[in-house]
Amino acid sequence: MTASRTGPALEQEPGSRYPAGLVAVSVAASGWALLYALYRAYYGFGGTVGMIGRPASPAEFRTINFIGAALLLAVAVLPVTMLPGWRRPGLRRFLLAICWVLAVGFVMHALVQDIQRALSLAGALHIHYPPGQWVTVNRHRADVQDLAFNETWFLAEGVLWGVIGWIALGRSPARRWWVGTALATIAVLTLVGMLAAYGVIGRVVVY
Repeated sequence: MTASRTGPALEQEPGSRYPAGLVAVSVAASGWALLYALYRAYYGFGGTVGMIGRPASPAEFRTINFIGAALLLAVAVLPVTMLPGWRRPGLRRFLLAICWVLAVGFVMHALVQDIQRALSLAGALHIHYPPGQWVTVNRHRADVQDLAFNETWFLAEGVLWGVIGWIALGRSPARRWWVGTALATIAVLTLVGMLAAYGVIGRVVVY
């Protein structure tokens, strides 16, 4: 494989314009994000099944979920709209940066929240729910729902974005650096999140 000045050359699967697996993983990432967007939209439209408690302001709760659904729809569209860009050397570095940021952000989010929820279930951590946002909260339900569904989505979506970047890099020597910096950043941010959860540093809100 050769590398250009603007990014690594794209390895193509015989008979295809893209590397093996790139299209399939991109579609999977889009579909997975769309599912979560629909979940958020459900609460945006006033759905109540699976609620962990009673929000202080139902209108604000719906608005937050509508905003989340809109952002997730953008994430859902992104992988498939990026496909033509992978064949343009001038865009490849930018697309790899997007993959890196989303992979790191989603996986870090999942790890921080999963650890906190597990500790909460074990009685080793008291998760703060701002009274201005929630009137009542079923803590056990919130922990189980987050572990079983919400953070599973974040973890899987982050891994999918990481795989997209991995495939696009092919056998480029930059692949090891790309993955290594992502893992190191995830580790640091996860540590920061846990220190914040225990009040060692300022509170960090991770939705």
